[in-house]
Amino acid sequence: MKEKTIRKSRWMTTIAFIIIIGVTYFSAVITDFNFIEGALTFPAAISWIASNLWITAETWERLPAILTKLNETIFMSIAATTLAAVISLFLGLMGSQTTKVNNIFSVIARFIASFSRNIPVVAWSLILLISFGQNSLTGFLALFVGTLGFLTRAFIETIDEAGHSAVEALQATGATYSHIVSKAVLPQSLPQMLSWILFMIETNIRSATLVGILTGTGIGYTFDMYYKSLNYNAVALVTFTIVITVIIIELISNRIRKVIL
Repeated sequence: MKEKTIRKSRWMTTIAFIIIIGVTYFSAVITDFNFIEGALTFPAAISWIASNLWITAETWERLPAILTKLNETIFMSIAATTLAAVISLFLGLMGSQTTKVNNIFSVIARFIASFSRNIPVVAWSLILLISFGQNSLTGFLALFVGTLGFLTRAFIETIDEAGHSAVEALQATGATYSHIVSKAVLPQSLPQMLSWILFMIETNIRSATLVGILTGTGIGYTFDMYYKSLNYNAVALVTFTIVITVIIIELISNRIRKVIL
């Protein structure tokens, strides 16, 4: 019986592998992509990067202006995430099976989460760009809407996974809805919720660079400006500051997660 199960598992793995190869091959044929030509371009690309993306002494003089735009991007990402977290908490409580008020609110909360989460941030940037133009508000709203959907879904699952014993105990004593949420649900769910918020801050700082290119704001706009003017030394410095910032924020975030979880 055990050998039969192992044999079946191997067959399933083989079939899945063949399907992946088949899908990859037909995708390459449809898109007219040549794997060999693609692989041959790597040496030239690496050579170009090594030749052009150097930070010169003259480029360092642009660092204060770059850091100003980088700070704008960081604070915009944090503001969008925290505002989305507050609204997502309300939607999460309405959408969770544990704390929902009624089925109508639950369906609405889950629909908002699915709708905003399944449209990429880049798509939201383009949609909002038509309405609001190229400004900081457009970048903020794009990050906010994408974050709202993700955090709402994450908060719903976090609340649903929390222990029901404390909730049932308070319900048995006739506690009000607000007391159940504040005394039973939030104490159990808050650490994981904070972890999700930190994760989204990291993600939004990365996404804000691309959003900034589209909306003309923050460090993304600075990157796009230097790139279009063929100032590759400045592009290298912008890229370097973004990478260092993301690494620092990720280290801080991981440290906080270890404390709260």
